[in-house]
Amino acid sequence: MKDNFHETVFKITRSDSRYAPDAYSFVSEAVTYTAKNLMRHRNSENRHISGQEMLKGFAEYALQQYGPMAATVLRNWGLNNARDVGCVVFNMVNEKLLRASKNDSLDDFNEGLDFTEVFERPFAARDCAQKLTPPIIA
Repeated sequence: MKDNFHETVFKITRSDSRYAPDAYSFVSEAVTYTAKNLMRHRNSENRHISGQEMLKGFAEYALQQYGPMAATVLRNWGLNNARDVGCVVFNMVNEKLLRASKNDSLDDFNEGLDFTEVFERPFAARDCAQKLTPPIIA
């Protein structure tokens, strides 16, 4: 199965080189992470993950795995915004690595995850202009 996954990802990246193979592996792991978390909180057998749930789980997983380096790592793989995550998801759906319902759409990934707010701002250096009192050396 793992070899088949990697072969399929290689096929995808030959036709769509916007995203690195690692982006597909990471999104696959983020789907698993999100599904497990949702199953803990749901009483039904509904295993469907909405685009917004996927983006939330993706962000949580990225921060767990990479912390302050998440933005750098994701951008290195070609993932710059929520739409890019959706493109990877739907590339995987088109190759049957993931499933989508008939109501799912790439447009579900147009909003809901601001990479700057989630992956950069929490780790930005505090404003150096804050009036710090320098030490007095006598």
